[in-house]
Amino acid sequence: SELVGQEHVVTALTNALTRNRLHHAYLLTGTRGVGKTTIARILAKSLNCITHGITATPCGSCAACMDIDAGRFVDLLELDAASNTGIDNMREVLDNARYMPTVGRFKVYLIDEVHMLSKAAFNSMLKTLEEPPEHVKFVLATTDPQKIPVTVLSRCLQFNLKQLSPALITDRLTAILAAENVAFDVPALALIARAAHGSLRDALSLLDQAIAYGGGDVREGVVRTMLGAVDTEYVYRIVDALINSDGPALLAEVDAMAMRSIAFASALEDLASLFHRIAVVQTVPQAAATMEDADRVAALAARLAAETVQLAYQICVQGRVDL
Repeated sequence: SELVGQEHVVTALTNALTRNRLHHAYLLTGTRGVGKTTIARILAKSLNCITHGITATPCGSCAACMDIDAGRFVDLLELDAASNTGIDNMREVLDNARYMPTVGRFKVYLIDEVHMLSKAAFNSMLKTLEEPPEHVKFVLATTDPQKIPVTVLSRCLQFNLKQLSPALITDRLTAILAAENVAFDVPALALIARAAHGSLRDALSLLDQAIAYGGGDVREGVVRTMLGAVDTEYVYRIVDALINSDGPALLAEVDAMAMRSIAFASALEDLASLFHRIAVVQTVPQAAATMEDADRVAALAARLAAETVQLAYQICVQGRVDL
């Protein structure tokens, strides 16, 4: 119930647990830090909760739930496929799968980064995935589902976890800081949420860093300094200098960026993003309504020819490749 941003997965799993219609293998895909391992552990609790039985609302306080939280539940086996890629590792796992659970109702195998397994390891897994023992559930997690053989995919129930929106991440960080009694500025959290690029784990790491950096508070100025985003105005100044054909101003801006250690790759990304917004506004003017810097983008869109914007965008994108 507290899991954010993956309602489609939560609903499906809740219904399956409530109606006791459980699949034997689940594949969770999605970028880093969106909740794959978390969902797998909650599922393990839901299957093995002593107080409530098989349930969508595990109690969190029985021996099984607490052991899973602490990472010492013997029937939840977490494997990292990146370091156990070979067929021998997989054979050992599958041999143990035949035996009944030690303390729980189900043995849950959580195989992380499953796309790293070798072809032979995948093949040895197929038979067990096809006809697993009643007491075994597989949860496979991966950031790269394209690398998983179709034969494995077709035997799993697949859930694609979405990247989280900055607004959702901001809400979550707000709730966490309120619970922890940490003082904060809302704009600071918005900056962290944007920098996390859809990953809640990245956002929490940045939040920890911001608390340490700011001496226990999360303030906008401190977060800007920490993220190296002290001055995001430089992209507008660069475009202004380009429009005015002002070479010296442009070079001065580049020198200032080097002084502030702004990474040129991310500067090109920001610049490309600005040109993209300008191109969108030139084609669909009402799109400006959803942009934070709508007025500035609209002003630049009026001053630049569409062809110039396209050329500048291509230069930024190609520039990153060349860099």
